[in-house]
Amino acid sequence: MNNLIGYIVRNYDPGIILTNCLYSLSRVLIGVLVAVLFGVVLGLFRSSLPVKVKKIKIVKFLFDAPKFPPPIAWIPLVIFLTGIGEMSAYVIVFIGAFSPVFTSTYEGAESVPLVVRNTAKSMEVKGWKYLWLIIFPYSLPQIFTGIRSGISMGWMSVIAAEMISGQSGLGYSISLNDLNLQYDLVVLDIVLIGIIGFFLFEGASYLEKKIIPWNYKTVA
Repeated sequence: MNNLIGYIVRNYDPGIILTNCLYSLSRVLIGVLVAVLFGVVLGLFRSSLPVKVKKIKIVKFLFDAPKFPPPIAWIPLVIFLTGIGEMSAYVIVFIGAFSPVFTSTYEGAESVPLVVRNTAKSMEVKGWKYLWLIIFPYSLPQIFTGIRSGISMGWMSVIAAEMISGQSGLGYSISLNDLNLQYDLVVLDIVLIGIIGFFLFEGASYLEKKIIPWNYKTVA
């Protein structure tokens, strides 16, 4: 028993574990927040383009093609441009989270019924006011779908980035423990990644219910 307790104390330092969790969590929260801001704005902007412009193949290509390379494929280029450090982790998270938010925002905006659009026009609601008061609220359910997907992609992206170029965080901890053949600690890191990812996803769902409660049916 004493040997077991001594092993746990030597290898499972709560301070180090908590620090790695906080590093990874802060990176994903900042990266996702920036991705949501840009994704929503650009998604609404794309939807506001004239129909003839949106149907041009090159325009569709420029908007849709960048979302297909996986975030991990961007890591070498991001490291080359920003170096090894915090900025590269934020950029990788942004890349992972941006596409789902941008795509969902655009699809949500495009799904606004014609009758709603015509009603807004008849009331002379135009420009940014039209986007903010009509299109944006109607798109919120789709936007939150993108946010949940963005959080998942961002969380996976930051772990991958930390494993390759990080100097802290759970991804870095996995690489370090693997190098030291401490596979029990690798398993612990994986479990923590799953737990934190679950609560991040559930947190987004909780926020969605608070912001757009009308999207959920009330059970009597």
